[in-house]
Amino acid sequence: MASVSKVSILDYFNIVFEGENGKIESNCKACGTRIQAKRSVTSNFVTHLKRKHQAMYDDFVKRKDMKREGYSTGSLHTFTTNGGNNRYTLPISTGVGGGGGVGGTGTLEGGAGGSSGAGVSKFDRHDPRQVLISEAIAKMIVRDLQSVSIVENQGFRELLQLLEPRYTPEPQHYIQSQLLPAYAYQAQLATRQALASAQTLSLSLDLWRGLSGATSGYLGVTCHFLTSDWQMHSALLACLPLTGGSSGNRVLSDFDEVCHSHGVSGRAFRVVADPFLATSTVKPCCLPGFLVSSPLANMQEEDDEEEVGNGNNVEEGIKNGHGDGGDEREWEDSWERGLGVCRVDCFSRSLEQCVREGLCSCPQLSSALAKAACFYNYITSAVPPEKLNQVFDGPGLMMGGPGNASLAARHWASQLKVLRRLLDSVEFLEEMSGPGELALGVSERALLRELTDTLEPFTEAWDMVHGDRPGDTQTERHASISLALPCVLGLRKHLSETSTPHCPSLLVALNQAVEHRLAPILEDPLYITATTLDPQFKLTWSSNPDWHRQILLEELSKHSTASNPREPNTDLHSQSHTPPAPAPSPVSSLSRPCKLFSFIKQRPTTQAKSLEQELAAYLREEPTDEEALHYWQRKAIDFPLLAQVAKKAFTIPACGTVVESIFTTAGRCLRPERGRVLPKNLETLIYLKANYTLLWT
Repeated sequence: MASVSKVSILDYFNIVFEGENGKIESNCKACGTRIQAKRSVTSNFVTHLKRKHQAMYDDFVKRKDMKREGYSTGSLHTFTTNGGNNRYTLPISTGVGGGGGVGGTGTLEGGAGGSSGAGVSKFDRHDPRQVLISEAIAKMIVRDLQSVSIVENQGFRELLQLLEPRYTPEPQHYIQSQLLPAYAYQAQLATRQALASAQTLSLSLDLWRGLSGATSGYLGVTCHFLTSDWQMHSALLACLPLTGGSSGNRVLSDFDEVCHSHGVSGRAFRVVADPFLATSTVKPCCLPGFLVSSPLANMQEEDDEEEVGNGNNVEEGIKNGHGDGGDEREWEDSWERGLGVCRVDCFSRSLEQCVREGLCSCPQLSSALAKAACFYNYITSAVPPEKLNQVFDGPGLMMGGPGNASLAARHWASQLKVLRRLLDSVEFLEEMSGPGELALGVSERALLRELTDTLEPFTEAWDMVHGDRPGDTQTERHASISLALPCVLGLRKHLSETSTPHCPSLLVALNQAVEHRLAPILEDPLYITATTLDPQFKLTWSSNPDWHRQILLEELSKHSTASNPREPNTDLHSQSHTPPAPAPSPVSSLSRPCKLFSFIKQRPTTQAKSLEQELAAYLREEPTDEEALHYWQRKAIDFPLLAQVAKKAFTIPACGTVVESIFTTAGRCLRPERGRVLPKNLETLIYLKANYTLLWT
């Protein structure tokens, strides 16, 4: 057998530091990029070579091939088929049953799952193919919030053996104690590096109490930050388990510790935090009695129970979430003391609460919605899928029969869309499904039509601030609070022009909820500023432009450092973080001869515009549909003072964070009382799932 030296991916890197637990820091020999990882987890190094230095990666793969060939030259291995009669003799280096990957070191091991790939050479632990498959398994566990124990399941191992016999399945403890923490460490480094150069940022504080058992919930801290090139990004800074006795002060202490560890203490412009979430488990709002779900027997009981909690007991949920209990007052006081003027309520959650209060005010809706739900479940099982697709063809809507309901269709906004489609095509659907007792009567259709028409603008507002994200938590979309004020004005106008003869209590409750929860936005200087700095709105919404202009100037002067450098800072913890001033534009290297060009008039010295002059020039321009951040990136030179404030205002999100959607998914999919296995280190899985795009795009 030929002697072949050991081939390692670390041959292409210079190790500059080696710490405890196998942690190493290395510089790429080609570009000098610093990469931190564990010696036992080399996926970072392999990925860097493959993405940045293809030639070096190809050389590494070639060396691995040569090593394998040198080891296995002349070596043959005989294996027996399942029948036990036919015997085949093949070179080990052929990689029987391989998936096109690189071969291993020639270790003769039988794979799990029988003899489908028994005896083939196994990959080395640091082989690129072994590393990439292990990474793909970790990505699957993270994205689907699976328990790490899935890698020990016999069926899963048999599938791996069939797809790639040369792959050696990693044990559960390796993935849980080394691989996933290594990815989390990598995400933390990337986040800290991005935040160090962030121009401005805001934070969201999410609390989830959806699990029973050893822990009472989780705290999520999300950062929304703007880069130097006006790109908005969000990253989950931490997901921490809460104990049953976690108080408001304890949560704020954990929050401050997270901010300090990521270097954002004192830099947050605003913190989005709703104190009522800490005192109750607030489930997504659903139409009472209207069930959009798979009618499978083993799922029906679970969904019915959840729907009762979400819809039919809406009033009880509101009472628990917004009552006058001492716990809520304690949390509210802690929030006010700890966050002060920096705290902002989430607009989308306030909008949802308005809908929730409106729904629970009209008891007669429940029976009509329940009948509509039964009719819907019946037609999805009786009508052919190609016919259903003619009706339910929108995003987030269930199509093609039972069992295909998306997570988005479990929310009131998507359910209203389904209900509207059903009402628009009820005659067609009844004709397709045949006569039956489930058909909706005239009065029921009128009541449900009144409901969908009344709530349609609420659905439009919800879609505007959420976009396409509810169905995909990996999508990074940021809607700022500049949308909130126009939405409130639109809802007010709609409710004033609407009549509900079949359900008058619905209109009354919605009006009261909007005035109580959303109307204060109309007088809030922060929302006035954000909306006016949005180029699609400016002051076109204002009924008193002069008054709003004065409020705007006062608010701008607080946050424009150049116009008022000695103004006390109002940001979190009164610690300002002013980004460095942009470098001046380069001047032409060709000097102008004084005598030769004496006939040219000298340009007057350009004087910086005041804040009032910038605002006046900005408002004189016609509104545009250009995306706000793109507009201010282009106009930052013309309106530098306004751009400073725009950078801050647009970091405040109008909708919930990605981690909030993950909490909802985890609460539905990982309930231990349903017999499901609760993943260990769930906070690590949530952290990696929220930062999925940061690691794997």
